[in-house]
Amino acid sequence: MSFTIYPAIDMRGGKCVRLKQGDYNQETVYGDSPFDMAKSFVEEGAEWIHMVDLDGAKDGRRINDRFVIEAAQKLQTKVQIGGGIRTEEDIRHYLDNGIDRVIIGSLAVSETELVKQWLKKFGSQIAIGLDAKDGFVATHGWIETSSLKAADLGKELAEAGAETFIFTDIATDGMLAGPNIEAVAELARVTGKRVIASGGVSSLEDLRKIKRYEQEGVSGAIVGKAIYTGQFTVREALKEAETV
Repeated sequence: MSFTIYPAIDMRGGKCVRLKQGDYNQETVYGDSPFDMAKSFVEEGAEWIHMVDLDGAKDGRRINDRFVIEAAQKLQTKVQIGGGIRTEEDIRHYLDNGIDRVIIGSLAVSETELVKQWLKKFGSQIAIGLDAKDGFVATHGWIETSSLKAADLGKELAEAGAETFIFTDIATDGMLAGPNIEAVAELARVTGKRVIASGGVSSLEDLRKIKRYEQEGVSGAIVGKAIYTGQFTVREALKEAETV
């Protein structure tokens, strides 16, 4: 298993933005073109791009999908997308247009049995996004927190066929305060599947710390704000990921 760096592009209103702790009122715009941003990441060597339709996550429907499809079809890279994916039609729309992996978040909580059916149909083309606050799963663009523990839901969906999880600790997202590595590693141990760390990566040292858990199933890290604010480059992150 190789440790993968996923540069992140969060889209709102067709622009590249970052939110602080998922708060739509704390937005910073970092670029006018998601495609140009993705292109720059690929030129630095990124093999995967992580894209999020923030408008879609909030409104419960695809809104910025054309930018995702453009990146997948025109760039030599793999793309995973989350946000606004609510139906099987949404999943097929992305997969049929060249997207490699779709991320199911809120529905994994509210429609668990339906998501299990999708896992049977689409297998590893679906990743489960578990966004947690104090260990409990948050939904609907992080606006609501459920009474369900992330580890418990992860184990249940792993048994149903989920192969990849993306774990975000909302408390660390966009804060450049370091990721909640223990929670990421715990999810990997509980599920026995691949877990991608998301939220809080602020330095190459953070990536080194995450990578130490690679043998336990922590398979990569999503990096957003640290790239946009110049803490390190995509190229530097990729080099770190390759270091034994």
